Amino acid sequence: MTALASTAEAAEQCRFIEARPEREACYQRQETARAARQKANDIRQAAEQKPYEPMAQEDAELAKSLRGICRGC
Repeated sequence: MTALASTAEAAEQCRFIEARPEREACYQRQETARAARQKANDIRQAAEQKPYEPMAQEDAELAKSLRGICRGC
């Protein structure tokens, strides 16, 4: 929760910078930091999903082999 508060505070600080080039540079730094956090979050989520991928392949092979079995002939 403190990260959210510090992010909000940083946004407020940029808003009150009167010099336009400095204010835009502040916003650009915030956007770069936000993009880096998003990328790290995406990588973390992808890493969490990897252990299930081998099972998905095995499940697909099993489903393919079961299609050939006659059910209720």
